[in-house]
Amino acid sequence: MRYNMICLLLAVAFSGIAQKNVLEDIIKENQHTFGEWVNDPAAYDIQVLYTRIDRDADGQPHFTTYRFGVDPNTYFYPASTVKMPTALLALEKINELGIDGLDKHTPMQNLAGRAPQTAALSDTSAANGLPSVGHYVRKIFLTSDNDAHNRLYEFLGQAWINERLHAKGLTESRIIHRLSVSGYDTLGNRYTNPVAFYNDQGMCYYQGEGYSRFYDDLGLSGQLKGVAYINDNEERIAAPFDFRYKNFLSIQDLNDMLRALIFPQSVAPTQRFKFTEDDYRFVYKAMAQFPRESDYPRYQKPDNYVKFWMYGDEMDENFQMPSNVRILNKVGWAYGYLTDAAYIVDTAAGVEFMLTGTILVNKNQTFNDGEYEYESVGLPFFGALGRAVYEHELARKRKHPADVQWVKELLAE
Repeated sequence: MRYNMICLLLAVAFSGIAQKNVLEDIIKENQHTFGEWVNDPAAYDIQVLYTRIDRDADGQPHFTTYRFGVDPNTYFYPASTVKMPTALLALEKINELGIDGLDKHTPMQNLAGRAPQTAALSDTSAANGLPSVGHYVRKIFLTSDNDAHNRLYEFLGQAWINERLHAKGLTESRIIHRLSVSGYDTLGNRYTNPVAFYNDQGMCYYQGEGYSRFYDDLGLSGQLKGVAYINDNEERIAAPFDFRYKNFLSIQDLNDMLRALIFPQSVAPTQRFKFTEDDYRFVYKAMAQFPRESDYPRYQKPDNYVKFWMYGDEMDENFQMPSNVRILNKVGWAYGYLTDAAYIVDTAAGVEFMLTGTILVNKNQTFNDGEYEYESVGLPFFGALGRAVYEHELARKRKHPADVQWVKELLAE
Protein backbone atom coordinates (compact mmCIF):
# COMPACT_ATOMS: atom_id res chain seq x y z
CA MET A 1 0.00 0.00 0.00
CA ARG A 2 2.81 2.41 0.91
CA TYR A 3 4.60 1.63 -2.35
CA ASN A 4 1.42 2.31 -4.35
CA MET A 5 0.89 5.59 -2.53
CA ILE A 6 4.46 6.72 -3.29
CA CYS A 7 3.98 5.86 -6.97
CA LEU A 8 0.71 7.80 -7.00
CA LEU A 9 2.35 10.85 -5.41
CA LEU A 10 5.24 10.73 -7.88
CA ALA A 11 2.82 10.43 -10.79
CA VAL A 12 0.88 13.45 -9.54
CA ALA A 13 4.10 15.40 -9.02
CA PHE A 14 5.41 14.67 -12.49
CA SER A 15 1.98 15.37 -13.96
CA GLY A 16 2.09 18.78 -12.31
CA ILE A 17 5.50 19.49 -13.80
CA ALA A 18 4.29 18.52 -17.28
CA GLN A 19 1.25 20.79 -16.98
CA LYS A 20 3.54 23.72 -16.20
CA ASN A 21 5.22 23.60 -19.59
CA VAL A 22 3.73 26.85 -20.84
CA LEU A 23 5.21 26.45 -24.32
CA GLU A 24 3.50 23.09 -24.81
CA ASP A 25 0.25 24.62 -23.59
CA ILE A 26 0.55 27.51 -26.07
CA ILE A 27 1.14 25.09 -28.93
CA LYS A 28 -1.78 22.91 -27.90
CA GLU A 29 -4.15 25.87 -27.49
CA ASN A 30 -3.25 27.33 -30.89
CA GLN A 31 -2.73 24.16 -32.90
CA HIS A 32 -5.73 24.92 -35.13
CA THR A 33 -3.90 28.01 -36.44
CA PHE A 34 -0.63 26.19 -37.13
CA GLY A 35 0.51 24.28 -40.19
CA GLU A 36 1.17 20.61 -40.77
CA TRP A 37 4.24 20.61 -38.50
CA VAL A 38 2.09 20.64 -35.37
CA ASN A 39 0.83 17.11 -36.08
CA ASP A 40 4.32 15.59 -36.27
CA PRO A 41 6.96 18.04 -34.99
CA ALA A 42 9.61 15.31 -34.79
CA ALA A 43 9.39 14.87 -38.59
CA TYR A 44 10.57 18.46 -38.92
CA ASP A 45 13.37 18.26 -36.34
CA ILE A 46 11.62 21.04 -34.41
CA GLN A 47 13.31 22.37 -31.29
CA VAL A 48 12.08 25.47 -29.42
CA LEU A 49 13.07 27.30 -26.26
CA TYR A 50 10.76 29.98 -24.84
CA THR A 51 12.21 32.06 -22.01
CA ARG A 52 9.87 34.10 -19.87
CA ILE A 53 11.44 37.18 -18.27
CA ASP A 54 10.11 38.54 -14.98
CA ARG A 55 11.55 41.57 -13.22
CA ASP A 56 11.82 41.94 -9.46
CA ALA A 57 11.24 45.14 -7.47
CA ASP A 58 14.78 46.28 -8.32
CA GLY A 59 14.27 45.68 -12.03
CA GLN A 60 16.53 42.62 -12.12
CA PRO A 61 15.48 39.93 -14.62
CA HIS A 62 14.57 36.38 -13.64
CA PHE A 63 14.27 33.69 -16.29
CA THR A 64 11.99 30.69 -16.71
CA THR A 65 12.64 28.56 -19.79
CA TYR A 66 10.19 26.14 -21.39
CA ARG A 67 11.29 23.52 -23.91
CA PHE A 68 9.63 21.80 -26.85
CA GLY A 69 11.47 18.98 -28.63
CA VAL A 70 14.89 20.19 -27.47
CA ASP A 71 17.65 17.60 -27.78
CA PRO A 72 21.25 18.87 -27.53
CA ASN A 73 22.54 15.53 -28.80
CA THR A 74 20.75 15.67 -32.16
CA TYR A 75 22.44 17.47 -35.02
CA PHE A 76 20.87 20.28 -37.04
CA TYR A 77 22.64 22.67 -39.40
CA PRO A 78 22.85 26.12 -37.73
CA ALA A 79 23.64 28.01 -40.97
CA SER A 80 24.11 31.74 -40.38
CA THR A 81 23.45 31.66 -36.64
CA VAL A 82 27.18 30.92 -36.30
CA LYS A 83 27.77 34.51 -37.41
CA MET A 84 26.60 35.72 -34.00
CA PRO A 85 29.48 34.15 -32.03
CA THR A 86 31.93 35.11 -34.77
CA ALA A 87 30.85 38.75 -34.56
CA LEU A 88 30.91 38.84 -30.77
CA LEU A 89 34.28 37.11 -30.47
CA ALA A 90 35.83 39.48 -33.02
CA LEU A 91 34.89 42.44 -30.83
CA GLU A 92 36.26 40.59 -27.82
CA LYS A 93 39.56 39.86 -29.56
CA ILE A 94 40.03 43.52 -30.50
CA ASN A 95 39.62 44.45 -26.83
CA GLU A 96 41.99 41.73 -25.66
CA LEU A 97 44.74 42.85 -28.03
CA GLY A 98 44.81 46.11 -26.07
CA ILE A 99 46.72 48.04 -28.74
CA ASP A 100 46.58 51.84 -28.71
CA GLY A 101 44.90 53.10 -31.86
CA LEU A 102 43.23 49.75 -32.57
CA ASP A 103 39.49 49.42 -32.03
CA LYS A 104 36.42 48.04 -33.79
CA HIS A 105 36.41 50.95 -36.25
CA THR A 106 40.08 50.67 -37.29
CA PRO A 107 40.39 49.85 -41.03
CA MET A 108 41.09 46.16 -41.56
CA GLN A 109 42.50 44.32 -44.55
CA ASN A 110 42.30 40.58 -45.12
CA LEU A 111 45.14 39.51 -47.40
CA ALA A 112 45.51 36.33 -49.44
CA GLY A 113 48.02 33.81 -48.15
CA ARG A 114 47.33 30.76 -50.32
CA ALA A 115 44.70 29.54 -52.77
CA PRO A 116 41.73 29.69 -52.58
CA GLN A 117 42.04 32.64 -50.18
CA THR A 118 41.06 36.07 -51.48
CA ALA A 119 41.87 39.56 -50.22
CA ALA A 120 39.41 42.15 -48.88
CA LEU A 121 41.01 45.59 -49.07
CA SER A 122 37.98 47.85 -49.43
CA ASP A 123 34.25 47.97 -48.73
CA THR A 124 32.13 50.39 -50.70
CA SER A 125 29.23 50.02 -48.24
CA ALA A 126 31.29 51.66 -45.46
CA ALA A 127 31.26 55.43 -44.92
CA ASN A 128 35.02 55.63 -45.53
CA GLY A 129 35.10 52.84 -48.13
CA LEU A 130 37.15 50.60 -45.83
CA PRO A 131 36.28 47.41 -43.98
CA SER A 132 36.56 47.10 -40.21
CA VAL A 133 35.48 44.67 -37.50
CA GLY A 134 32.66 47.01 -36.51
CA HIS A 135 31.39 47.38 -40.06
CA TYR A 136 31.42 43.61 -40.56
CA VAL A 137 29.50 43.17 -37.28
CA ARG A 138 26.80 45.56 -38.50
CA LYS A 139 26.53 43.75 -41.83
CA ILE A 140 26.16 40.44 -40.02
CA PHE A 141 23.27 41.56 -37.82
CA LEU A 142 21.51 43.83 -40.32
CA THR A 143 21.34 41.39 -43.24
CA SER A 144 23.39 38.29 -42.30
CA ASP A 145 26.22 39.05 -44.72
CA ASN A 146 28.26 35.92 -45.56
CA ASP A 147 31.51 37.65 -46.53
CA ALA A 148 31.46 39.66 -43.30
CA HIS A 149 31.38 36.42 -41.32
CA ASN A 150 34.14 34.85 -43.38
CA ARG A 151 36.45 37.84 -42.89
CA LEU A 152 35.94 37.75 -39.13
CA TYR A 153 36.43 33.96 -39.14
CA GLU A 154 39.78 34.60 -40.83
CA PHE A 155 40.70 37.17 -38.17
CA LEU A 156 39.84 34.82 -35.32
CA GLY A 157 41.06 31.42 -36.51
CA GLN A 158 39.29 28.11 -36.17
CA ALA A 159 40.74 26.84 -32.90
CA TRP A 160 40.53 30.24 -31.16
CA ILE A 161 36.80 30.52 -31.90
CA ASN A 162 35.99 27.12 -30.47
CA GLU A 163 38.29 27.35 -27.47
CA ARG A 164 36.67 30.65 -26.49
CA LEU A 165 33.14 29.34 -26.91
CA HIS A 166 33.89 26.26 -24.82
CA ALA A 167 35.58 28.38 -22.14
CA LYS A 168 32.32 30.33 -21.87
CA GLY A 169 30.42 27.12 -21.25
CA LEU A 170 29.10 26.92 -24.81
CA THR A 171 30.32 23.37 -25.25
CA GLU A 172 27.60 22.13 -27.62
CA SER A 173 29.15 24.00 -30.53
CA ARG A 174 31.74 23.88 -33.27
CA ILE A 175 32.53 26.49 -35.91
CA ILE A 176 34.94 25.05 -38.44
CA HIS A 177 34.25 26.55 -41.86
CA ARG A 178 33.49 29.65 -43.88
CA LEU A 179 30.00 30.13 -45.32
CA SER A 180 28.72 30.13 -48.91
CA VAL A 181 32.09 30.48 -50.61
CA SER A 182 33.46 27.92 -53.07
CA GLY A 183 36.82 26.23 -53.12
CA TYR A 184 37.32 25.53 -49.42
CA ASP A 185 37.52 21.96 -48.19
CA THR A 186 38.09 20.84 -44.60
CA LEU A 187 41.82 21.53 -44.85
CA GLY A 188 41.35 24.90 -46.53
CA ASN A 189 39.12 26.11 -43.71
CA ARG A 190 41.87 25.39 -41.20
CA TYR A 191 44.07 28.00 -42.88
CA THR A 192 43.15 31.63 -42.30
CA ASN A 193 44.31 34.73 -44.17
CA PRO A 194 46.91 37.22 -43.01
CA VAL A 195 45.15 40.27 -41.53
CA ALA A 196 46.42 43.85 -41.10
CA PHE A 197 44.95 46.89 -39.34
CA TYR A 198 45.83 50.48 -40.21
CA ASN A 199 45.26 53.69 -38.27
CA ASP A 200 46.39 57.26 -39.01
CA GLN A 201 49.97 56.37 -38.12
CA GLY A 202 50.13 53.35 -40.41
CA MET A 203 49.94 49.63 -39.69
CA CYS A 204 49.12 49.12 -36.02
CA TYR A 205 48.68 45.34 -35.99
CA TYR A 206 49.59 42.47 -38.28
CA GLN A 207 48.56 38.85 -37.93
CA GLY A 208 50.18 36.35 -40.26
CA GLU A 209 48.49 33.45 -41.97
CA GLY A 210 47.18 31.03 -39.41
CA TYR A 211 46.63 27.31 -39.21
CA SER A 212 44.57 25.72 -36.51
CA ARG A 213 42.87 22.40 -36.28
CA PHE A 214 39.77 21.92 -34.21
CA TYR A 215 37.31 19.10 -34.45
CA ASP A 216 34.83 17.55 -32.07
CA ASP A 217 31.97 15.32 -33.13
CA LEU A 218 30.33 16.36 -29.82
CA GLY A 219 28.77 12.92 -29.52
CA LEU A 220 25.98 14.05 -31.84
CA SER A 221 23.52 11.70 -33.45
CA GLY A 222 21.93 12.27 -36.85
CA GLN A 223 24.92 13.81 -38.60
CA LEU A 224 24.18 11.71 -41.69
CA LYS A 225 20.86 12.97 -43.02
CA GLY A 226 18.40 12.31 -45.80
CA VAL A 227 18.35 9.79 -48.62
CA ALA A 228 20.32 11.73 -51.25
CA TYR A 229 22.24 14.92 -52.01
CA ILE A 230 23.49 16.94 -54.97
CA ASN A 231 27.29 17.10 -55.14
CA ASP A 232 29.53 19.90 -56.46
CA ASN A 233 29.26 18.46 -59.96
CA GLU A 234 25.46 18.74 -59.76
CA GLU A 235 25.11 14.96 -59.65
CA ARG A 236 22.52 13.26 -57.47
CA ILE A 237 24.16 10.85 -55.02
CA ALA A 238 21.83 8.28 -53.50
CA ALA A 239 23.32 8.37 -50.01
CA PRO A 240 22.80 10.43 -46.84
CA PHE A 241 24.37 13.89 -46.75
CA ASP A 242 27.35 14.05 -44.36
CA PHE A 243 27.20 16.90 -41.83
CA ARG A 244 30.02 15.58 -39.64
CA TYR A 245 32.40 18.31 -40.79
CA LYS A 246 29.83 21.08 -40.76
CA ASN A 247 29.28 23.79 -38.16
CA PHE A 248 27.01 23.22 -35.17
CA LEU A 249 25.42 25.35 -32.47
CA SER A 250 22.86 23.74 -30.20
CA ILE A 251 19.59 25.51 -29.46
CA GLN A 252 20.64 25.72 -25.82
CA ASP A 253 24.00 27.32 -26.68
CA LEU A 254 22.31 29.85 -28.95
CA ASN A 255 19.87 30.70 -26.20
CA ASP A 256 22.60 30.97 -23.55
CA MET A 257 24.80 33.10 -25.81
CA LEU A 258 21.96 35.52 -26.48
CA ARG A 259 21.18 35.77 -22.77
CA ALA A 260 24.85 36.46 -21.98
CA LEU A 261 24.79 39.22 -24.58
CA ILE A 262 21.51 40.91 -23.63
CA PHE A 263 21.68 40.25 -19.88
CA PRO A 264 25.41 39.98 -19.06
CA GLN A 265 24.87 40.56 -15.34
CA SER A 266 22.61 37.51 -15.17
CA VAL A 267 25.41 35.07 -16.03
CA ALA A 268 28.76 34.25 -14.45
CA PRO A 269 31.67 36.54 -15.39
CA THR A 270 33.34 33.68 -17.28
CA GLN A 271 30.30 33.43 -19.56
CA ARG A 272 30.26 37.11 -20.54
CA PHE A 273 31.85 38.67 -23.57
CA LYS A 274 34.68 41.05 -22.82
CA PHE A 275 32.94 44.15 -24.09
CA THR A 276 33.04 47.83 -23.30
CA GLU A 277 29.74 49.59 -22.65
CA ASP A 278 30.04 51.06 -26.13
CA ASP A 279 30.45 47.57 -27.62
CA TYR A 280 27.21 46.44 -26.05
CA ARG A 281 25.27 49.42 -27.37
CA PHE A 282 26.89 49.07 -30.78
CA VAL A 283 25.79 45.42 -31.09
CA TYR A 284 22.32 46.02 -29.65
CA LYS A 285 21.66 48.78 -32.16
CA ALA A 286 22.82 46.66 -35.10
CA MET A 287 20.55 43.82 -33.95
CA ALA A 288 17.50 46.01 -33.30
CA GLN A 289 17.57 48.22 -36.39
CA PHE A 290 15.57 47.51 -39.50
CA PRO A 291 17.79 47.38 -42.62
CA ARG A 292 16.16 50.58 -43.95
CA GLU A 293 17.24 52.46 -40.80
CA SER A 294 20.93 51.96 -41.51
CA ASP A 295 22.92 54.58 -43.44
CA TYR A 296 26.17 52.57 -43.60
CA PRO A 297 25.68 50.01 -44.92
CA ARG A 298 22.54 51.09 -46.79
CA TYR A 299 19.86 48.53 -47.62
CA GLN A 300 16.59 48.31 -49.52
CA LYS A 301 15.04 45.30 -47.81
CA PRO A 302 11.81 44.60 -45.92
CA ASP A 303 11.92 44.92 -42.13
CA ASN A 304 11.53 41.17 -41.65
CA TYR A 305 14.41 40.23 -43.96
CA VAL A 306 16.27 38.53 -41.09
CA LYS A 307 13.43 38.40 -38.55
CA PHE A 308 11.65 35.02 -38.59
CA TRP A 309 9.68 35.03 -35.33
CA MET A 310 6.25 36.70 -35.64
CA TYR A 311 6.88 38.20 -39.09
CA GLY A 312 8.75 35.58 -41.11
CA ASP A 313 5.69 34.66 -43.17
CA GLU A 314 5.05 38.23 -44.37
CA MET A 315 6.01 38.09 -48.06
CA ASP A 316 5.48 41.73 -49.08
CA GLU A 317 8.83 43.07 -50.29
CA ASN A 318 7.89 46.47 -48.82
CA PHE A 319 6.70 45.06 -45.48
CA GLN A 320 7.31 47.26 -42.44
CA MET A 321 7.12 45.99 -38.88
CA PRO A 322 5.43 48.03 -36.13
CA SER A 323 8.04 50.48 -34.82
CA ASN A 324 7.28 49.49 -31.22
CA VAL A 325 8.25 45.84 -31.82
CA ARG A 326 11.97 45.17 -31.98
CA ILE A 327 13.68 41.81 -32.39
CA LEU A 328 17.35 41.52 -31.39
CA ASN A 329 18.29 38.26 -33.02
CA LYS A 330 20.30 36.13 -35.40
CA VAL A 331 18.81 33.81 -38.00
CA GLY A 332 20.12 30.93 -40.08
CA TRP A 333 18.80 29.63 -43.42
CA ALA A 334 20.41 26.77 -45.39
CA TYR A 335 20.05 23.10 -46.35
CA GLY A 336 16.35 23.23 -45.47
CA TYR A 337 17.02 24.40 -41.92
CA LEU A 338 15.60 27.65 -40.56
CA THR A 339 16.79 28.83 -37.14
CA ASP A 340 16.23 32.02 -35.13
CA ALA A 341 17.53 33.06 -31.70
CA ALA A 342 15.74 36.22 -30.59
CA TYR A 343 15.10 38.65 -27.75
CA ILE A 344 11.74 40.25 -28.55
CA VAL A 345 10.41 43.47 -27.05
CA ASP A 346 7.31 45.60 -27.45
CA THR A 347 8.24 49.04 -26.14
CA ALA A 348 4.60 50.21 -26.13
CA ALA A 349 3.06 47.19 -24.35
CA GLY A 350 5.99 46.57 -22.00
CA VAL A 351 6.69 43.02 -23.20
CA GLU A 352 10.02 41.18 -23.33
CA PHE A 353 10.81 37.51 -23.88
CA MET A 354 13.24 35.20 -25.68
CA LEU A 355 12.53 32.61 -28.36
CA THR A 356 15.03 30.26 -29.95
CA GLY A 357 14.02 27.58 -32.40
CA THR A 358 14.80 25.53 -35.49
CA ILE A 359 12.88 23.55 -38.11
CA LEU A 360 13.89 21.36 -41.06
CA VAL A 361 11.77 21.63 -44.21
CA ASN A 362 13.09 19.09 -46.71
CA LYS A 363 10.21 16.89 -47.77
CA ASN A 364 12.11 14.96 -50.44
CA GLN A 365 15.00 14.33 -48.02
CA THR A 366 17.48 15.43 -50.66
CA PHE A 367 20.07 17.96 -49.58
CA ASN A 368 21.64 20.70 -51.68
CA ASP A 369 18.98 20.48 -54.41
CA GLY A 370 17.40 23.84 -53.56
CA GLU A 371 13.97 22.26 -53.10
CA TYR A 372 12.91 23.21 -49.59
CA GLU A 373 9.57 24.28 -48.14
CA TYR A 374 10.84 27.53 -46.63
CA GLU A 375 7.88 29.73 -47.58
CA SER A 376 5.11 27.12 -47.32
CA VAL A 377 6.10 25.49 -44.01
CA GLY A 378 9.23 26.97 -42.40
CA LEU A 379 8.53 30.69 -42.24
CA PRO A 380 4.85 30.16 -41.34
CA PHE A 381 6.06 28.02 -38.42
CA PHE A 382 8.07 30.96 -37.06
CA GLY A 383 5.38 33.50 -37.84
CA ALA A 384 2.44 31.67 -36.28
CA LEU A 385 4.22 30.29 -33.23
CA GLY A 386 5.97 33.61 -32.59
CA ARG A 387 2.65 35.46 -32.67
CA ALA A 388 1.06 32.91 -30.35
CA VAL A 389 3.80 33.35 -27.75
CA TYR A 390 3.63 37.13 -28.18
CA GLU A 391 -0.15 37.11 -27.57
CA HIS A 392 0.44 35.01 -24.47
CA GLU A 393 2.99 37.55 -23.26
CA LEU A 394 0.59 40.43 -23.88
CA ALA A 395 -2.10 38.74 -21.79
CA ARG A 396 -0.06 37.52 -18.85
CA LYS A 397 0.14 39.55 -15.63
CA ARG A 398 3.48 40.87 -14.41
CA LYS A 399 4.16 41.73 -10.80
CA HIS A 400 6.71 44.31 -11.94
CA PRO A 401 6.95 46.04 -15.34
CA ALA A 402 9.34 44.88 -18.02
CA ASP A 403 12.42 47.01 -18.65
CA VAL A 404 12.21 47.81 -22.37
CA GLN A 405 12.68 51.58 -22.41
CA TRP A 406 16.40 51.15 -23.05
CA VAL A 407 15.66 49.74 -26.51
CA LYS A 408 13.61 52.79 -27.44
CA GLU A 409 16.32 55.11 -26.15
CA LEU A 410 19.01 53.17 -28.01
CA LEU A 411 17.26 53.58 -31.34
CA ALA A 412 16.71 57.29 -30.72
CA GLU A 413 20.46 57.93 -30.47
